[in-house]
Amino acid sequence: MRFTVSSTALSSKLNALARVINSKNSLPILADFVFDIQGNTLFLTASDSENVMKTQLDLTESDADARFAIGNHDLLEAVKGISEQPITFDVDQQTNIAKISYQNGLFSLPIESADEYPQTQSISEGATEIVIPNAVLAENINRSLFATAQDELRPVMNGIYFDLTPECLSIVASDGHKLVRNRVLNIQKDQPASFILPKKPASLLKNLLGKDGDVVIIRFDERNAQISYGDGEIICRLIEGRYPNYNSVIPQNNPNELSVDRLSLLAALRRVQPFANDSSNLIRFHVEGGILQLDAEDYDFSKTATERMTCEYNGQAMSIGFKGSSFIEILSNFDCQDVIIKLADPSRAGLVVPSEQPENQDVLMLMMPMLIND
Repeated sequence: MRFTVSSTALSSKLNALARVINSKNSLPILADFVFDIQGNTLFLTASDSENVMKTQLDLTESDADARFAIGNHDLLEAVKGISEQPITFDVDQQTNIAKISYQNGLFSLPIESADEYPQTQSISEGATEIVIPNAVLAENINRSLFATAQDELRPVMNGIYFDLTPECLSIVASDGHKLVRNRVLNIQKDQPASFILPKKPASLLKNLLGKDGDVVIIRFDERNAQISYGDGEIICRLIEGRYPNYNSVIPQNNPNELSVDRLSLLAALRRVQPFANDSSNLIRFHVEGGILQLDAEDYDFSKTATERMTCEYNGQAMSIGFKGSSFIEILSNFDCQDVIIKLADPSRAGLVVPSEQPENQDVLMLMMPMLIND
């Protein structure tokens, strides 16, 4: 059978799909792309056994339906350098060879039967559905990924938690030291439901989702989720287990509020942090009146650094310790001009919120304090 497709369209789709394929696979065929031609549409699939990515593109022409698998590495290398032009696949399923011709050349690759490819897990009939704007899901995943853990003993902490309640959809990540809670206020469900999205499909989505006005449809049951966007979808196995009660660690009464320019604080922390002790990475925040002072010290190597900056502060004079690298990560994952840091006392978590919340959202990040020696 023969079909023709745009070289750049095919290369773009294959590059996106290739991100799901592992360098080492439990089944050799998982190193392949599956091509499924139905009429004038090409359906493409790639998988690592736990995550399946699918997409489709229109063919210029096709003379029959067919389904086969072809190795990802050689095909990607071959098509990525071809300028925009039609490329034609002549597929012989008797000899298991695909000849691929373009304006100035020809190459051939072996193919395999797609019948050996693992079947996609189906989502149960009673699955819960969430419809969320493309851009909102993308920015929430972007904001949350850095706070996920790498914890073999508590795998539930290694993903992003989606908590759907009658009030809102909360998208949460935490490693026990820092926490991100995003609330999407205009998505609710009378019947509460939740799932934990692993890091890999979350990272794939972060790179795939556009900023257009499209929506993403997430259908999930107890074990799997199907996430449909634009002309593609990801089907992934979820992390099983009960996520901790994240709301219980968020202090409710933080009378001391500090407002500061986010980029100025970020720059100051990056200057001061190299002087902190390598093992603790402790930076002392001292705030009094309209001045925030940052101190870092490493007495083992006789290094100290101090920087002062103006801020707006309503509250008692206070010194509190935070891990410098984690605070830098938190500030880097906001995109507002000013942040508000809410403090209770030096032993309780500090909250960081944007001075202006995104539309229909409520974003909060939490940082556990570190013990400082006065």
